[in-house]
Amino acid sequence: MRFLSLFFSCVFAAGCGIGHAQEVLTYNDFMAWVQDYHPVARQAELTLDLGEQELRMARGGFDPFVFGNLDQKQFKNTEYYNKQEAGISVPTLAGVELLGLVERNTGTYLSSENQVPDNGLFAVGAAVNLGKGLLIDQRRASLQQAKIYAQATEAERIQVLNDLYLQAVEAYWKWAGAHANLMVREEGLRLASIRFEGIKSSFEQGDLPAIDTVEAYTQVLSREIQLQKAQNTYFNRTQDLNVYLWDMDQNPLVIDPEIVPQQLEGYVPGLIDAQAFRELIARHPELQLLDYDLDHLEIERRYKAEQLKPVVKLKYNFLTENFGGLEGIGFMENNYKFGIQVSSPLFLRKERGGLGLTKTKIAMVSNKRELKSQQLRAKLEQGITDYQVLNQQIATFRNNISGLERLVEGERVKFELGESSLFLINARETSLFDALLVNNSLFVDKNIAFSKVRTSAGLGFEGL
Repeated sequence: MRFLSLFFSCVFAAGCGIGHAQEVLTYNDFMAWVQDYHPVARQAELTLDLGEQELRMARGGFDPFVFGNLDQKQFKNTEYYNKQEAGISVPTLAGVELLGLVERNTGTYLSSENQVPDNGLFAVGAAVNLGKGLLIDQRRASLQQAKIYAQATEAERIQVLNDLYLQAVEAYWKWAGAHANLMVREEGLRLASIRFEGIKSSFEQGDLPAIDTVEAYTQVLSREIQLQKAQNTYFNRTQDLNVYLWDMDQNPLVIDPEIVPQQLEGYVPGLIDAQAFRELIARHPELQLLDYDLDHLEIERRYKAEQLKPVVKLKYNFLTENFGGLEGIGFMENNYKFGIQVSSPLFLRKERGGLGLTKTKIAMVSNKRELKSQQLRAKLEQGITDYQVLNQQIATFRNNISGLERLVEGERVKFELGESSLFLINARETSLFDALLVNNSLFVDKNIAFSKVRTSAGLGFEGL
């Protein structure tokens, strides 16, 4: 199990409340924490246990079982009959049921067919289906389906973790984006406040008219409102992030106010190997789950097809009085008990209907799989294109921001020389801050887009 740094073991403790200097919760540390301690991640591991228990139940259908019967009648000091029987039955994967039986019967009015030697009668034999149930029966079908279900739980676990991965990624980068926007708004208010104090001082010295102080002050108020909105958004995004923070004892955690995310530009997702991701689609857990559904239905189809056959059940038991040696074993002589059972419905409507229903289900799941495959491929291509376009937009926007910064600086110089106005400075700064907010949103979208490409290819926490 991975652990975060010693800092996080303290800061994330419930009620810790320490740390006056800002500390950084990096993206990788956050994702590792989510993977190790989030309840959904632990719940995903439990799905494997469901498959194991289902397989154990199915294997139980082949457990040997013992049985015994006692039937006696006593009336007016006369023992009418006393019939005792005990045995063991052993189902096998081949569809043959082995049987061992000991029978001891006594009594004055015992039926002749139940009369056995004084020491009892031993029977060893088997029962086999020569018609319905020869190739597959309910027990074998259940075992095969349980094995498929056990495999499907692994794919289901991966899909649950992939969904959690993408949700956690979005929560972190939206939190990081809200923090970056908060920094922009704080810087805007700081500059407006400094400018207001400077203009007010110039007004008091008679260098500027009073109207300039009014305009500077309204700009301060406007940016205070913008900052308050940014603070509220950051608070909400922090609450969203808290949903993914749990300790090792499954207690929810609240992130310390002094902890901040890493810078948006500090995370480099890396290049996308589009061809490699396209090849991963075939092993996507959603497609694997549909494949397991088809395998499950195929076993059901084989079982339903088997029901069209007539029942032909053969039973044969060798009879002997003892097991004292080969010469005393019944099948070396001509002692046996034999039986055959034959039956079949006349119209087989129930059986044919069940088989037709299963075939329809197979066709429906096959169509669903084809559609899901195309949807995943389209989603992957869209994600790759979105990621590439966002990278291009960020590169273009860097030049835009650099140009706006030069315009703001030039307007400030002109204002100090008396060749510009406060209105123009505010307008230039507003354009710059708006561009910085857009730039932040582009980085947030880019980082999330990279994770969307991974989940479209069936990847999640692995490889981080």
